Amino acid sequence: MVDPDDKHMSVEKHEESGAPTKVIVLAQQAAEKEHSLSFKEAIRTYPKAVLWSILVSTSIIMEGYDIVLVSSFYAQPSFTQRYGEHDAASDTYQIPAPWQAGLSNAVAVGTIVGAFANGYFTHRFGYRKVLLASLLSIVAFIFIPFFAPSLPVLLIGEFLCGVPWGVFATMAPAYASEVCPMALRGYLTVYVNLCWAFGQLIAAGVLSGFSANHTEWSYRIPFAVQWAWPIPLFLVLLFAPESPWHYVRVGRYDEAEKSVMRLGSAAQKANAKLAVTMMIHTNELEKSVDEGTSYLDCLKGIDLRRTEIACMVFAAQPFCGSAMGGAPTYFFVQAGLPTSISFQMSVGGLGLASVGTIVSWWLMHKFGRRTLRNYAQASLMLLWLLVYYLTIGPICYAIIGETSSTRLRNKSVCLSRIAYYLAQIITYVVNPYMLNPTAGNWKGKTGFVWGSCAFGFFLWTWFRLPEMKDKTYEELDILFARRIKARDFAKYKVNAYVGVDEALTREK
Repeated sequence: MVDPDDKHMSVEKHEESGAPTKVIVLAQQAAEKEHSLSFKEAIRTYPKAVLWSILVSTSIIMEGYDIVLVSSFYAQPSFTQRYGEHDAASDTYQIPAPWQAGLSNAVAVGTIVGAFANGYFTHRFGYRKVLLASLLSIVAFIFIPFFAPSLPVLLIGEFLCGVPWGVFATMAPAYASEVCPMALRGYLTVYVNLCWAFGQLIAAGVLSGFSANHTEWSYRIPFAVQWAWPIPLFLVLLFAPESPWHYVRVGRYDEAEKSVMRLGSAAQKANAKLAVTMMIHTNELEKSVDEGTSYLDCLKGIDLRRTEIACMVFAAQPFCGSAMGGAPTYFFVQAGLPTSISFQMSVGGLGLASVGTIVSWWLMHKFGRRTLRNYAQASLMLLWLLVYYLTIGPICYAIIGETSSTRLRNKSVCLSRIAYYLAQIITYVVNPYMLNPTAGNWKGKTGFVWGSCAFGFFLWTWFRLPEMKDKTYEELDILFARRIKARDFAKYKVNAYVGVDEALTREK
């Protein structure tokens, strides 16, 4: 496929020799095909890549489901009577604020462990094996919260379930960004967020259906519903192709070519060699800048800026109010709505979240990545959900898949998700103390805190987040290597196959 001398020679040596090699010529042809590929053509050319990306991303539904599940149980009378304490002032049972924070953060700590482990094991064993092992482990871990006799046992179960959820959350966007062409990259990485919204919507629907049930099954059955995903997914994903980028990173080029052929249509098989050669060229280009692939390498040199961007766009999610708006049922109850209506409004609000994510596909393609009390308060919360899932929620998945270098992608995505979980821990500690009637009892005024945080992240986005729309990974490597200002990324046309001095052309 590629001459041995060619594949070990750095890109700089190719360019200085003045004689373009087979790798350079074929990679340039592949890059030109990437740029010329429209959305419809990409669907026709890579139908299997779309299918497998969607199936892998479906594992995210489980995490989105549980995030809403546990926090919504705080408004479930049967759950609070079983695990909570009696509040004499309101004559109701409440899960104490420390335990609310503890349960939420147990999941976050578990997902940090899972995300960190995923970055290590996926580099060694590939996406497919790690994903299958995680699906088997979640089947076992769900038994703990289902049978939990007390809050400490429930906390342990949530922590253990968080480990595979951390794998799912970091693997899905990385896999989607690697198996799909540039024309589909943004859509399928953002689809990960749609799966998250679907999980939350399903949880809200299940809980709404049991809101009038006052037995233990009103919370045990919602826990048991989680078994509906991993076993069927495991059987299907046994046949999933490995990412061709993974094979290129470990030097198994023939298997990378076979993977590309499995991901494309029959007509694409003739172009598999071109696609893999562009991956080899990109990999060699990145190795000429930085050979390392460890977590520490994500914090060095040019990659430090790329890691900063990936981490900050994810950390912005919790600090923009997702601890309050991402699980709105408890907020609605504290705002003064009846429990049954609170659950019904949560279904409607999370339905808006799904619609918002779908509309964000059009907004992202059109504009790029850069660019009251009681019922009144509840209505504003629904508006927040729609705006959040039009912008902050889904777009970050496209950004983290595009920002990192291909050699460090999985670890960079894992670090960004860990930053998200750390931010989530902070917000999950603070939010219950602001909302809980036995603590701050701030009710709707809690929104002012998260609004201030959102403004801070707006300022960071303006100065630090570059526009990466319609750029291949090679082109992004050059833009980052030349330290182009964030606001100038979209203004440059990049040619990754000429001399360094001619690589960038500023568009007028």
